Amino acid sequence: MKQFKFFIAAVIVLFSMTAKANEPAATAASKSSENQKMSKTDNKAVDLENRLYLQLKDGRVVIDLMPSVAPKHVARIKELAREKFYDGIVFHRVIDGFMAQTGDPTGTGMGGSSKPDLGAEFSGVPHDKGVLSMARSSEPNSANSQFFIVLENSHFLDGKYTVWGKVVEGMEFVNKIKKGDGKRNGTVESPDKIVTLRVAADAKE
Repeated sequence: MKQFKFFIAAVIVLFSMTAKANEPAATAASKSSENQKMSKTDNKAVDLENRLYLQLKDGRVVIDLMPSVAPKHVARIKELAREKFYDGIVFHRVIDGFMAQTGDPTGTGMGGSSKPDLGAEFSGVPHDKGVLSMARSSEPNSANSQFFIVLENSHFLDGKYTVWGKVVEGMEFVNKIKKGDGKRNGTVESPDKIVTLRVAADAKE
């Protein structure tokens, strides 16, 4: 089984009191379907088919997907969410001021789903705070089910990992995810879990 650790050559990322290294290794989609489920938020049409509800222990996080940026990865995340694959999966690696990683059913960082790995869909979308991006090994075309949420701008990752979504509500709940041990590369003891992950079009408000 592949080990999902992450590598960036010659990059050292400095955080407030301690160095953090070893990273986790758009435009809106057109609304063409007449029967597409829609909602209204701040007077803007929201495509519920391309929105996720991530339930954490402290509250619900709303994520907008980027199908025009990473269509294969968006389709995979939605497919797994509809299978309830992510429910109960832990945030096994969380580095304060950097990112929170999840999506491995083994909780070790070495696992994934039974589905085939995906080809990279790298883009120009920056790894800003709140962005969701696929984890992978040192092989670019090895993303499967693991992903990470960026806790602070991490632009050294840009163009090297597939961005597929962005937190639009509830980042305060993401920030409360239990952090890992910096001396152990962010490994978390008794980690927090994803309660549920649902496609908004399927969810009951």
